[in-house]
Amino acid sequence: MKRRDFIRNATVGLAGVAMCTRLPEALFASPYGKPIGLQLYTLRDQLEKDVAGTIKQLAAIGYKDAEIYSLYGKTPAEFGGILKDNGITASSGHYLLPAVKSEWDKRIEEAKALGLQYMVIAILEPEQRKSLDDYKKLAELFNKAGEETQKAGIQFCYHNHNFEFQNFGDTMPYDYLLKTLDPKLVAFEMDCFWVTHAGQDPVTYFQKHPGRFPLLHIKDMKDKPAPTQELDGKMGLFAPVGSGSIDWKRIFSAAKVGGVEHYYVEQDFCEIPPMEAVKMSYQYLDGLKV
Repeated sequence: MKRRDFIRNATVGLAGVAMCTRLPEALFASPYGKPIGLQLYTLRDQLEKDVAGTIKQLAAIGYKDAEIYSLYGKTPAEFGGILKDNGITASSGHYLLPAVKSEWDKRIEEAKALGLQYMVIAILEPEQRKSLDDYKKLAELFNKAGEETQKAGIQFCYHNHNFEFQNFGDTMPYDYLLKTLDPKLVAFEMDCFWVTHAGQDPVTYFQKHPGRFPLLHIKDMKDKPAPTQELDGKMGLFAPVGSGSIDWKRIFSAAKVGGVEHYYVEQDFCEIPPMEAVKMSYQYLDGLKV
């Protein structure tokens, strides 16, 4: 199942459970002195079958942080308890646009009760981004959503793919959002794979917009395809972090300029067992020094 199709069919509005305890940076040998996180979408099939067992395996690898988009039928208390029992926090969660439009107050209350630090808009469907006018309306909506999360002590964020880099006339939507969204209300979760796949450079964006990117998605690209701004279905391009073509040392060297606070391994599709893939990614990042 393609990610965009999976997300379109997702029905769970609550996208994250977090315990906000900040662990000492000295505990982590990974780059930027932060715990290595995982976007749990990578293990969606395993979690569907066995939440507790999957989280236990994830903890055994060494992951300390997670980003969640589904609770797999568990209550927030149940899911949060499983994470806590395994020493994993969840600092961020993903939401879909309908939740922002129609039930944001409810979602904020749930997130506040669970201690979320970030609430992230996960993806825009094609019908939601057909024109620059659509992005203008979304910018207004996101600023308002950010006002509401800010009142609850939560940061609202926008997560990109590659379609935000397709121009409407002489305007690139991603640049428009960076210019228009209030930096105090809306931050960005940069997906380094999709930025690179669009022919852009994550480090350049860190330098041009310092402090705007508290969250990163870390996923590697098997080779260097021709840049595209469309979700083109080339899912075979995904690779465990460190085994692909993206220069992670360069990206992490610039991470402080970008304002990065958390980063999450993600591999949308795996050619090897997903748990093996996330282990490979963890081991690479755990040994990466910048």
